Amino acid sequence: MTGKYIRVTQLAWLRQWEHSRYSLQIVSANSRPLSLQVTDLQKTSPFLSLVVFNQHAFLSTRTTTPHSPAMDDYSMYKPTNLLYTQEKLSKYRLGGYHPVCLGDTLHDGQYTIRHKLGWGGFSTVWLARDSRNDRWVSIKIMTAESGTDSQELLNLRDLATHAKGDLASKYIVQLLDAFQHEGPNGTHQCLVFELLGPCVDQVLSEHHDDGEPFEQNVILRMCEQLLEAVAFMHEAGFCHGDISGRNIAFKCNEAAQLSEEEFFEVIGNPEIDELVRNDGQPVPKGMPSQLVKAAAWDTWIDEDDEDLRIIDFGETFKQGSEPVKLAQPGPLRAPETIFEDKFDYRLDLWRAGIVIYSLVLEAHPFRYLGGDEALAKEMIGFVEKLPTEWEPNFQKLLLNANQKADNFKDSAPDAKSKLEVIFEEKVAEESLRPLLSVIQGLMRFKPEDRISASQALKLVRAIRRQSNEINDG
Repeated sequence: MTGKYIRVTQLAWLRQWEHSRYSLQIVSANSRPLSLQVTDLQKTSPFLSLVVFNQHAFLSTRTTTPHSPAMDDYSMYKPTNLLYTQEKLSKYRLGGYHPVCLGDTLHDGQYTIRHKLGWGGFSTVWLARDSRNDRWVSIKIMTAESGTDSQELLNLRDLATHAKGDLASKYIVQLLDAFQHEGPNGTHQCLVFELLGPCVDQVLSEHHDDGEPFEQNVILRMCEQLLEAVAFMHEAGFCHGDISGRNIAFKCNEAAQLSEEEFFEVIGNPEIDELVRNDGQPVPKGMPSQLVKAAAWDTWIDEDDEDLRIIDFGETFKQGSEPVKLAQPGPLRAPETIFEDKFDYRLDLWRAGIVIYSLVLEAHPFRYLGGDEALAKEMIGFVEKLPTEWEPNFQKLLLNANQKADNFKDSAPDAKSKLEVIFEEKVAEESLRPLLSVIQGLMRFKPEDRISASQALKLVRAIRRQSNEINDG
């Protein structure tokens, strides 16, 4: 399978995952079909299998480890679409996900589960009805091994103190409640948030597919709210650590005011498949009895009117207490983590620049088609030349990738940057062109050379004011 590419219809951020037997790279360029490259490192039997169901392709692990026994083997269950498209069954184990079914109640009956909103590596997220306050909420149920002293909960409570209890005013998701829940897989920390709509990446992709870009005033408003949230976090002494379009969502005020029937028409009625073993035996303890398709928000159209919220504070850290490692999707990596292997709160600035770029261009600036050396090549000349003191590390990257250093030439000193050329060729809207200087300021190579979130915010507010004056005139 070495060097083979398998086309997959779903879109995704590029991610890279390594295993002792196989190297798997998922390559995506925003609207293009996602491609998988599987490289055999030992020429042994397949570690991964490709499952094709209803004209969609999905990867299924076929290994057994101390943490993933037979639950990893999908062949023991009757095949259904949701079996291959939702969260991994191997995560339902001691220390893992809590099994949830629609209609379940939590926290002494206060919250009734009505739909699934999504999942991540350390949690599943559910739509619930809060009977005490007569409102829709989202509940993030952490894996049991994440512990009951959730770092995300501590971060949010600390930030809430700085915001005087009103995180929403800073465009950060509002924490409403927190409790612990005992289940067959352990004790789970549950975080209750205000209900939010789809994430920015999802809506951006849909606009791109439909050939209908965001309105210019909407883009400027989103940029302003993003930077206001980042500026607040930095002033409070925190770094979010994972700013991206997947971790920025729209508010859901208008849809949440609809009747229940109308609301479910917006997010999509729950689709359920029962989890059934082929041998007729009961599903193992700790596994869900049903699989629920995550809400698709198919008819949600409120992005022009709803504010943004920053979500997912699992990677957040206090300034001066930087972790040794930080999980970063390949194309979102900040250059200091490649050339210096260190970072601080200014990593958020680079990531904010990427988000603003994607809002304007409906694409991501970097694709990460190989290792770090390939990403570095894409970065060089995007805004500026590589700093002289980083050149030795770049040469090492090339040598480690068996590439000759003289095969790559940096841009000429007086040449326009890649970003400038892109804006000249692809950004026709006069009100959006000034965002070039904002992105340039945020995406300087060295963190100390980047403009602060507060400085970027002032620029965007001035751009938005000028745009409004032109429109009103």
